[in-house]
Amino acid sequence: MKSDVEELMPRLLPVEFGASGEELDLKGPPRNPREYLRQVQLEASQCPEVVVAQIDPKKLKKKQTINASVAGCHAAPVGFCPSLSWQQHQVSNFSDVRQSIAKNRNHWSSNTLDDNVEMPDITDEEGWKKFCFGETLYLGTSSSRTEAAEAEPALDYSKVGFPPFLTIVSRLNQSTVLMVLETLVGWFEENDFAPQLGRWLYALLACLEKPLLPEAHSCIRQLARRCAQLRSALESEEDEKLPALNLLVCLVARYFEQSDLADQPE
Repeated sequence: MKSDVEELMPRLLPVEFGASGEELDLKGPPRNPREYLRQVQLEASQCPEVVVAQIDPKKLKKKQTINASVAGCHAAPVGFCPSLSWQQHQVSNFSDVRQSIAKNRNHWSSNTLDDNVEMPDITDEEGWKKFCFGETLYLGTSSSRTEAAEAEPALDYSKVGFPPFLTIVSRLNQSTVLMVLETLVGWFEENDFAPQLGRWLYALLACLEKPLLPEAHSCIRQLARRCAQLRSALESEEDEKLPALNLLVCLVARYFEQSDLADQPE
């Protein structure tokens, strides 16, 4: 009996099964072209018409959907936009930093970490926030206490966060770099800018390899738009957050070639 497919489409290489076709050994290699085609026919006839994949939802990676927005940034208020020469200078410095990291990655990653450094698991988003920001910022304590803690002679990094030391970031593969970057940018969407955040964003961007993956492309654009949004709400050109926000917008737009997000000096 012909299958539905055979009713609609004739066989390109018609081969009759015959009585011996049922006794064909599927495990053994075909001895000639005709036997090969008979093996293919027999295997196809034994396949079910509908196959349902057994998927374990727990093994699916979070945030698989990629929303790449093409929306631009908030324009910088008058007097807040950096000059083109400043932007070019920052891109040049950033490029040098990336080259230095790439050149010395093996050296720094082979150095032994201090006993108090316990890097979180790649899937532990909350652990990475606490690792990068410290308990003070992570738990939402006032910035004055953070600054006081930073001024102490003996730093407690569990309180103020671990800086992105080269011995740490050199150990991160690209999957971890992107995961931590997405985690911090997601936190940034709902919180104000902080020095700990700026240091880690700069370090992770310096470790992010080109060409960008689609999810990395979406993430850094989200970062630039958030920086521009906060910048547009600043009240003074003397605000200490302004240089850092300008720098992050500049790197995303100029170095990573998201030119539609670039600041255009008057």
